[in-house]
Amino acid sequence: MPGVGELAPDFSLPSTSGDLNLRRFSAGRKLVIAFYVEDMTPG
Repeated sequence: MPGVGELAPDFSLPSTSGDLNLRRFSAGRKLVIAFYVEDMTPG
């Protein structure tokens, strides 16, 4: 797990327009990545 200010490991995720690759998507820009584990789930 990267710490604050460290580079995130490269990864790919499926999307409706093909795979989304972190390094290609960011193209050297800084990004904020957030995950909402319980978003759109009941309860």
